[in-house]
Amino acid sequence: NILLKVIIFILYLVPTYQQFPRLCVTQQALRTKECCPVWEGDGSACGAGSGRGSCEDVKISEQPDGPQYPFSGLDDREKWPLVFYNRTCQCAGNFMGFNCGDCKFGYFGDNCNERRVSLRRNIFHLTRAERNRLISYLNLAKQTISREYVVATGTYREMENGSNPMFADVSVYDVFVWMHYYVSRNALLGGPGNVWRNVDFGHWAPAFPPWHRVYLLHWEHEIRKLTGDMTFSIPYWDWRDAQDCEVCTDELMGARSPQNPNLISPSSVFSSWKVLCSQAEEYSNRGVLCDARNEGPLRRNPGNHNQNIVERLPTSADVEFTLSLPNYDTGAMDRTANMSFRNTLEGFGDPQTGLGSSSRLGMHASLHVFMNGSMSSVQGSANDPIFMLHHAFVDSIYEQWLRRHKPSPSQYPESNAPIGHNGDYHMPPFIPLHRNKEYFISSKDLGYEYSYLLDASKFLSDFNKLFLLMLIFLFYFILSCQLFSFTVTLPRRKSWKNFFALPEKQPLIWNNETEASHHNYQTTM
Repeated sequence: NILLKVIIFILYLVPTYQQFPRLCVTQQALRTKECCPVWEGDGSACGAGSGRGSCEDVKISEQPDGPQYPFSGLDDREKWPLVFYNRTCQCAGNFMGFNCGDCKFGYFGDNCNERRVSLRRNIFHLTRAERNRLISYLNLAKQTISREYVVATGTYREMENGSNPMFADVSVYDVFVWMHYYVSRNALLGGPGNVWRNVDFGHWAPAFPPWHRVYLLHWEHEIRKLTGDMTFSIPYWDWRDAQDCEVCTDELMGARSPQNPNLISPSSVFSSWKVLCSQAEEYSNRGVLCDARNEGPLRRNPGNHNQNIVERLPTSADVEFTLSLPNYDTGAMDRTANMSFRNTLEGFGDPQTGLGSSSRLGMHASLHVFMNGSMSSVQGSANDPIFMLHHAFVDSIYEQWLRRHKPSPSQYPESNAPIGHNGDYHMPPFIPLHRNKEYFISSKDLGYEYSYLLDASKFLSDFNKLFLLMLIFLFYFILSCQLFSFTVTLPRRKSWKNFFALPEKQPLIWNNETEASHHNYQTTM
């Protein structure tokens, strides 16, 4: 425990990269609406002195939103991030980050010019040491206060337009818990109970796969920065045909407590975790934002859920049918009529027909309900570390669909999608800014791959090429040895004629000594 506290204290001094940036929540920054922090590498805003980026006006799409949200100017997420900032860092080349001090996804190095592809693997294929490292990284992120980022606990109006900043310190892990809460929360229209529920900037509509893709990429990046382990990748849980929560063991995400089946086993480190932003109804009744306070222990009781909503976990056939749907999304928020890949993947379309008229939930949503605890609330679901494993596999299905159907960019709705979901809309609450349609692309373009999606034929092709190169190398090596041998013995020859002549005594068969030597050579090679 003492060692862990020392490590946490040291890592508190290491900057991380997520939002709201602490340097952008001062009265001056909020009043001027400018979030262009200095990059420590050269002391200039956005690293402009080194050509990394510059402070620019935020450009917002003027495409109309759908009719589902009939208000304007009431929610801080509208036209993100204009309520808080109208000037932010715009980074050049492969640079990224709130101050352009980071690299785009898939790039590494001081100058962000090293391209690498990370591999996300099945959690059951990790070694014991890798699993232990995963658990320790998660717990470290939960225990380490984010030095660079804070979370909003009040609306911009409650902050008196920046005069009274309302932000709270949370851990690196809980920054992401808050983010998932913030993107999915109800819209506060003013006063207790006065909320609009039919709104979600990251679910129920086209942005669901891209938003969660960016979310996982940032979370993966934060763990790397926190631990210094640049090889870290999020593992996934392949839940196809699972009969129970296979990752709910004390060696992984925590077993069921024998004292209370709704809690985590005391033998798991996750039994000590506390949740936040999990009481959506209370916030709505009070008409306030989550205050990021401790709201009790992590809860989970997998399988003891409402069987009328979720009958079973998804099967391989469910996934295959979902992948077969050619239409990405209709752009509508009507989950009963939206027969599309996205709607079925998210869990609102029947995974056998694609129709959304069923009262049951499937695919992605069924896992959340099945867990029967903290993960079953949309706004508080990221409190459970299973969330990451689950959504990594959901992202892999999204990736399969992209590769199979190769959609044109025009398939992503540019207009009239529910608010927050148009192609050019900036994803709340990310700073740095990301547009939805920028992540309607393959994971390969973002620097990561899934182990079970690796192309076997490509692997064999690459192996054959490597084998051929080895044969060519071996041939030239033997030839070079022969030429070297001839060159060394050349002065002893009487003439060039003798040089090209065959030796007088040439054995017709290998003797035992020569044969043994030959086999050893091959074995060595």
